[in-house]
Amino acid sequence: MSNPERGRVTIEEGVVFGSGGGRDLNCDVYTPPGDVSNAPAVLMVHGGSWRNGDRTQLRGYGVLIGREGYVCVCTEYRLLDEAPWPAQIHDVKAAIRWMRANSDRLGIDPTRIVIQGNSAGGHLALLAAGTPGSPEFEGDGGNAEQPTDVAAVLAIYPPTDLEAMQRGEAEPIAASAGFGNAAEVAKTASPINYVTPDFPPTLLIHGTNDDVVPHSQSVAMYQALEEAGVAVELHTYGNQPHAFDAQPEYGRQTAATMLTFLKRFVKIPKKVAVS
Repeated sequence: MSNPERGRVTIEEGVVFGSGGGRDLNCDVYTPPGDVSNAPAVLMVHGGSWRNGDRTQLRGYGVLIGREGYVCVCTEYRLLDEAPWPAQIHDVKAAIRWMRANSDRLGIDPTRIVIQGNSAGGHLALLAAGTPGSPEFEGDGGNAEQPTDVAAVLAIYPPTDLEAMQRGEAEPIAASAGFGNAAEVAKTASPINYVTPDFPPTLLIHGTNDDVVPHSQSVAMYQALEEAGVAVELHTYGNQPHAFDAQPEYGRQTAATMLTFLKRFVKIPKKVAVS
């Protein structure tokens, strides 16, 4: 008789990973089926213009990626209406440190933590990937002894150059996000300004009809990373708008693209295969 539980991802909701602004910060943990030990992990960061959204937005990816042997952690972060920048990147880095500090409990390999994000979450993922150990962005959310480097980064329609967006390339995100008109803040918060040859392998995914975050933002990031000699891929979807992957067929295809990238750069050992 078949086991109905076979192949299911286990979801643990509301796990406290740190604190910020006097309150607990929570995440949801998606554990692959079977015996999990020393598995690669993916920290998933939601979008919403840094003002909206929550960790449940990436539930679909948590399940789809989790099924393939990756422990996925969908995190929250304080939104701009609750805490000013750079609290958002502080909270994301606190989640990385928590994952590393709790690698045994989670069944993950602390050297193979990947970060993924959509839209504003993609921005935070890229910024975290490019600034390991940066005092400005580390924050004090706990586990300060743990490093915040990541093995790879997956960014879907991310803002990468807030300065360009403030110059009028696209009005929406940079203005509405609360970064204001402070040129220095836009500069220091732009992932493209942290590209070096040490940047981790990067996957960028974007629709060409995105009127919220122009796909030129991913093109510019791709070019900068390629010039630096970083392993990088850019996948564009013709005539697709912002958040196109909310459509199930595109969501599944995007997950497959991420998995193909991860299998080449963050390999899964046989012992975490589904039993």
